[in-house]
Amino acid sequence: MHGSRIDEVKAPAGSEPAQSALTDLVIITGFSGAGKSTAMAVFEDAGYFCVDNLPSEMIRSLVELFMHEGSKVARAAVVSDVRGGSYFGGFAEMLDELRAANVNFRVLFLEADEQTLLTRYKETRRRHPLAPSGSVADGVAREHLALAPLRGRADIVIDTTGLTAAMLRRKLATDLLLTRAPGRMAVTFESFGFKYGPARDPDLLLDVRFLPNPHYEPALRPLTGNDSRIVEFINRDGALDEFYDRLDSLLDYLLPQYLNEGKAHLVVAIGCTGGRHRSVAIAEHMAKRYREATDYLIEVVHRDVGRPI
Repeated sequence: MHGSRIDEVKAPAGSEPAQSALTDLVIITGFSGAGKSTAMAVFEDAGYFCVDNLPSEMIRSLVELFMHEGSKVARAAVVSDVRGGSYFGGFAEMLDELRAANVNFRVLFLEADEQTLLTRYKETRRRHPLAPSGSVADGVAREHLALAPLRGRADIVIDTTGLTAAMLRRKLATDLLLTRAPGRMAVTFESFGFKYGPARDPDLLLDVRFLPNPHYEPALRPLTGNDSRIVEFINRDGALDEFYDRLDSLLDYLLPQYLNEGKAHLVVAIGCTGGRHRSVAIAEHMAKRYREATDYLIEVVHRDVGRPI
């Protein structure tokens, strides 16, 4: 019931608080462009009663409705953010009141670095809610001030910088959903360049800068690790084959262990200097090796392969 209007729901007249059916209430907030819509979709797909863009004062009324006898809502997720305008000002106090009343809920706060937020707004060509006629950068700055009291009250803070929508969905499902249906483990092989910063929150990280670097060959520099000539150069002395002999055995052992432990998503990050040649070739090799396995859902992400040479 995504985007449901709360003013259409009325509590039973004269009803008194009773044993609540509610087992999980997630209040989602954070920066515009940080992935709140993606988060809402995750909870909606999991069967949660979902409400988007709810003024903070109405969250209190919704919670009271859920706590009354007759409510059948067991799991709910609510998004409230600066789109609420003047109604957003009392959000922090409202959270404090709910905690003081011993209401069981979790606050999820989504954020990203400024450049990521600016890039996402540029791609979607949307106006920032706090700067409808000004620059997005001004809106982000105002939002940072408005959200500071909420970040400190959050139970879970997730930085979505560098995460695709699919990666964020899997992280949210793994970290926040209280129950999950058993299934295959999602495995992401991500290449990156150390010169552009570390990989974000990998489960396993491989530094492959010890392998021969095609960057110093002018004819190979414009190519990527998807090209067979790059693979041949890296393996010119058999170094890549030797590395795969050890890496394949390690992952053949580790992946089933993580799967049996119940892990839903595993990120294997492979880093070289620029994220264009060696790390790309190895990420593609590993994805190809495990893509046909019935126990895994394989995704490949090349974070830095498109950067200027």
